[in-house]
Amino acid sequence: MKQTIQIYCKNNNIYKEFPVGTLLLDIYKGLNLQLPYPPVNAKVNNRTEGLTFRVYNNKDVEFVDVRDSSGMRTYVRSLCFVLYKAIRELYPDGKLLLEHPVSKGYFCDLRIGRPVTTEDVEEIKARMKEIIAEDLRFLRVECHTAEAMEIFKAHGMEDKVKLFNTSGSLYTYYYMLGDTIDYYYGSLLPSTGHINLFDLVKYHDGLLLRIPSKTNPAVLEEMVKQEKMLEVFKEYLKWGYILGAGNVGDVNIACREGRATELINVAEALQEKKIAQIADTICRKGENGNPVRLTLIAGPSSSGKTTFSKRLSIQLMANGLKPYPISLDNYFVDREQTPLDAGGNYDYESLYALDLELFNNQLTALLRGEEVKLPTFNFTTGKREYRGDTLKIDRNTILILEGIHALNPELTPYVDDAGKFRIYVSALTSISLDDHNWISTTDNRLLRRIIRDFNYRNYSAQETISRWPSVRAGEDKWVFPFQENADVMFNSSLLFEFSVFRPHAEPILTGVPRNSPAYAEAYRLLKFIKYFVSIQDKEIPPTSLLREFLGGSSFSY
Repeated sequence: MKQTIQIYCKNNNIYKEFPVGTLLLDIYKGLNLQLPYPPVNAKVNNRTEGLTFRVYNNKDVEFVDVRDSSGMRTYVRSLCFVLYKAIRELYPDGKLLLEHPVSKGYFCDLRIGRPVTTEDVEEIKARMKEIIAEDLRFLRVECHTAEAMEIFKAHGMEDKVKLFNTSGSLYTYYYMLGDTIDYYYGSLLPSTGHINLFDLVKYHDGLLLRIPSKTNPAVLEEMVKQEKMLEVFKEYLKWGYILGAGNVGDVNIACREGRATELINVAEALQEKKIAQIADTICRKGENGNPVRLTLIAGPSSSGKTTFSKRLSIQLMANGLKPYPISLDNYFVDREQTPLDAGGNYDYESLYALDLELFNNQLTALLRGEEVKLPTFNFTTGKREYRGDTLKIDRNTILILEGIHALNPELTPYVDDAGKFRIYVSALTSISLDDHNWISTTDNRLLRRIIRDFNYRNYSAQETISRWPSVRAGEDKWVFPFQENADVMFNSSLLFEFSVFRPHAEPILTGVPRNSPAYAEAYRLLKFIKYFVSIQDKEIPPTSLLREFLGGSSFSY
């Protein structure tokens, strides 16, 4: 009698039996699901697996398409392998660096000994389409880590050799696409024929790999102008290469050789130098006859805006100015007047959760030299209060406004642009696992938030991960559309921070129960953080941006 397993499908709440060892892809077909878009992976007992995963025991299964973050990662990784294969065939001596997301796509640095032309790009794209049409299998090969290192060494892929050599794993895996081998962190599609939409265009001095829209996968993401962000990424990548720490393997080797303190000191010094340069720029603008009266600092969650604003204030004081912080939180409308989101809940992320009229009346009065009575928002009662706090500024005072809406033109429409200086702060991760596996800036910020919420807000990792999609939705609506309005961008990421986070994050993430929907993300982050050699945080200075999340800061929050 043939053995069977029972599958509970979360997509349609149906139980069905299948033969032991059935592929997830065959389970999907056997369930006759009518999903809006094809599946790209599945969550098996709340753990993400590729569609070629074989199931040997009773499981809960939820099939996922590209609208889910894990699904999009699977799709993009598979597309990147097709890109790499096409380039390796067309330019055997070339080098491809998959660097970072920008302009709603992924920037790729292609080094072929000469400038990349439009004709090169068209040729690569044509070969990619051929590979997709051939419907080649993405074959996953498991082996001893030492064996994988020898294979990659023979192919001149030293970035992967360093990563595996410092990972501490006895076994690992790699992927094959025809006769091309590569390594990708996470699952791939079953075959190239599952890729149905992409584009490749020339973008500045490299390539831009365009991907499907997350909200409407039938069309490509609309390109947005992000030249300033691209320049910041390039600047920090350059510094990483100068320090010999472009990839995780490089950082791990440096830590094992006792050079962690040097990396920390140089990275912290570079950030302080950057903050000082921004302060100098603000002051020079005033010397040209347009004194800056208002500095606006925006950025997504856990980007380090608060510590950045405090460190910038110190540098401004060193230039003879008197910075004064303004908290937008005190300008919330009374709770019952707060706008509602699509789910009928209070939308505190909305610009219109603020009393814009009161805020602008007081801001313009301050800039005219008048005294104002400052409000305080009582978060317990949900009401605005006045407690006798007043403010009057002089010509040497510069107001510092930090918040997610700071770069939105609707926030300060009555202040002349000449009197503003706008800064965008984000953790624009500039280190990669290897040449073909970038590290998501979102993962960087999520790990920061998980550690901070656990340490200071009494939130578990499960709670933080569960809230993260709504946080990201608010950023997409209220932060990212205005980031290019900035006069300057500041990268708050530090190339060593994942190594410091590891001993903090591991015990927090392991606390997420297996039956929680948040487990899939917690498990993925746990696997990811294990690539890094741990560093103790005792060497990190008390003024570091990371102290906002780890504790031990010399600033008050």
